[in-house]
Amino acid sequence: MNPNAVNPDLSAPRRDAFPEAFPAPQATRSASASVVKRAVTTAVLGQILEWYDFFLYGTAAALVFGKLFFPVGTDPLTGTIAAFGGFTVGFIARPIGGVLCGHLGDRYGRKVTMMLTLLTMGVSTVLMGALPTYVQIGIAAPVLLVLLRILQGLAAGGEWSGSILLIHENAPASKRGALAAWSPSGAAFGFVLSSAAFLLAQNLPAADFLSWGWRLPFLGSAALIVLGLWIRRSVGESAAFAEVKATKHESHMPVLDVLRQHPREVLTVFGLRFGEGGASYIFFAFSIAYGQFLHVKSAWILGGLTVSMLLLIPVSLFVGHLTDKVGRKPVYLVGALAIVAIAWPYFVLLGSGEYWKVMAALVLANSVTLGILEGAQPAFISEMLPVHLRYSGLGIGRELASVLGGGLAPMVATGLLAHYRGAGPVAVYLGGLGLVTVIATICARETFPRAARLAARQHDLQQSQ
Repeated sequence: MNPNAVNPDLSAPRRDAFPEAFPAPQATRSASASVVKRAVTTAVLGQILEWYDFFLYGTAAALVFGKLFFPVGTDPLTGTIAAFGGFTVGFIARPIGGVLCGHLGDRYGRKVTMMLTLLTMGVSTVLMGALPTYVQIGIAAPVLLVLLRILQGLAAGGEWSGSILLIHENAPASKRGALAAWSPSGAAFGFVLSSAAFLLAQNLPAADFLSWGWRLPFLGSAALIVLGLWIRRSVGESAAFAEVKATKHESHMPVLDVLRQHPREVLTVFGLRFGEGGASYIFFAFSIAYGQFLHVKSAWILGGLTVSMLLLIPVSLFVGHLTDKVGRKPVYLVGALAIVAIAWPYFVLLGSGEYWKVMAALVLANSVTLGILEGAQPAFISEMLPVHLRYSGLGIGRELASVLGGGLAPMVATGLLAHYRGAGPVAVYLGGLGLVTVIATICARETFPRAARLAARQHDLQQSQ
C-alpha cells in the first residue's frame, strides 16, 4: 500500500474541509525542517531587537522622560502623564503602520516589509538617545521625541503580524500553535533586555543617570539593529504567501478587501487583542510609575518585570503547544478570565511594600496571565483570515486594539491614580479591559477544532513518511 495515498475512510477528515490545517504545496518534505527553523530563528531574533527598542520608551517614560522632556507642574505624576501621552501617540500610529505594512505585506511579501519595519524602528530609537532635552532646546525637545515615537509606532504596527505570519505560514499544520508562540516569546525577551538595560544604567550615580546614563540603552540598539538586518536578509518568503503569488490569488487593495469581505473577523481580532494589550501595558509601563508613587524601589519593579517576562517565555511556548492539542479558543478564554480575576489582587500585592508580594504580583500578571494569552494568540488570530488578506486584517484589527487598549492604558491608569490617589479605580479599569476580551473570545469561532487537528496530524504524518 502506498503510505501517501489518501485514506479511503469516509469518516476521516478531509483536506479540503480544513484548508487552514495544511501547509502550502511549496513546503516540501525535504525543505520543511530547514525552512521552518530559519523562519522561527529570524522571526524571534527580529522580535527581540524590534521590541527591545519599542519597550525602551515605556520604561524611560516612567523613569526620566517626564522630568527631562515634559516638565509640567509640580506633581511628578503630571510630567509622567505627559510622557505617557507620547507613549499613546506611538500607539495611535500603530494602526496606520498596520495598514501600510499590511498592504505591502499582502502585495509584495512578508520579508521586504519586515526589513523595513526593523530599519525604521532602529533609526528612531537611536535618534531618541541623541535628543537634546527640554532645558537645552525647549519645546522642540518633546516635539521631536513624539515624532520619533510616531515612527516607532509605524514600525511596530507591521512587525508583530509579519513575524508571526513568517512562522505560521511555514510551520507544519499540527505544530503551528507551538511554533508561532516563539514570536511573542521573542518580544518578551526584548522587553527583558530593555528592562535589564535600564536596570544596569540605574547603577550609575543618580545625577549621571539623569544626565546621560538613560541614553545608553537607546544608543546601544544601533548594533542590535545591524545584527537584525543581517539576519533577516537570509530568510525566504513564507510558503503560503509564495503559493498566493504563484497562483495569482492576490488582492490589489487588501485593506479594502479584508474590511469588505471579513469585517466580523477583523472585529474579532480587535476584541481578542483589546484586553490583552491594555493589561500588558498596565503590567509593564504603569507598574513602574505606580511603584514610584508608592516609593517602592525601582530595582524591585524592574527586577520583577525582568524575571516575570523571562518566565513568560516557557509559559507561552507550553500554551502554544497546548492549543495544538485542545484548540485555540478554550485556552485563550482561560487567559482572558485571568485578567478579570487578578485585577484587584495584583494591586493589593504590588502595594504591599513587601518584596516577595511585589514579585508574586508581577509573576502572576506577566508570566501566567499574559503568558497564556501571548502563547495562544498568534495561531488563533492568524487562522481567522485567508492568506492573501491576512497581513492587512491582523494589522487593522490588532493595531486598532493596541491604541484603544494598550496605548491609552498607562495614561488612563496614571490619570486615575493622580485623581483618586489610589489603585482601586485602576483595578476596575483593568477588570473592564479583561471583560471585553472575555466576551470577544466567547463570540469567536474555534479556528482549529478537533476534526481539523486530526486532519493536520494525519497530513503531517503522511508528509513525514
